[in-house]
Amino acid sequence: MTKPRITPRPTDDWTAEVDDAFAVLRAHAPGDQSGPPQRPKANILGIYAWHPGFVRGWMPFSDHLRHSTLPDRVREMAILRTTWLGYGEYEWAQHVWMSKAAGYLTENEIAALSEGPDAAEWSPADAAVVRAVDEMCTVKNVSDATWSELEAQFTREQLIDFTFTVGTYDMHCTAFTVLGLQLDEGLTGFPDDHRRAG
Repeated sequence: MTKPRITPRPTDDWTAEVDDAFAVLRAHAPGDQSGPPQRPKANILGIYAWHPGFVRGWMPFSDHLRHSTLPDRVREMAILRTTWLGYGEYEWAQHVWMSKAAGYLTENEIAALSEGPDAAEWSPADAAVVRAVDEMCTVKNVSDATWSELEAQFTREQLIDFTFTVGTYDMHCTAFTVLGLQLDEGLTGFPDDHRRAG
């Protein structure tokens, strides 16, 4: 989609209600938070800004996933594979940038996530993570064999967080496509050979 169906709300049009709704984002921000709130420019937050009630309901859960029990690297692997499979270009581009900037994943690992669980880059434990994402996104379940491999490396809390992370980003792929969410300036989208027809 080449234009948004809902355009981001300009930050100078945000109200005190919108600022208050986004307060959960500031809870983990570094530095002094006593001044006026900084309004993030991301296109998705601009869309959310039209609906403060949604923000108040959604952001605590979204913030939990961002700071969940999963190791950062595993979380980013799950998000990138999910959004690659679901053609979720916005979140894929955001998380490629974040993963590189934070050092969670290497260029080779990011490339391997576009290949899948059989990529030579993966250890058996990593391959199980990628395979679980593939199974969740294609058959909407995880095989007993793959689940056993996950249980060998994650706690119950981590298994729950993993499941909801994949499920949430799979939902993002649909929602953001429907809304016509456009990439933020400076981000690189999918390669030309990975675009859904139509």
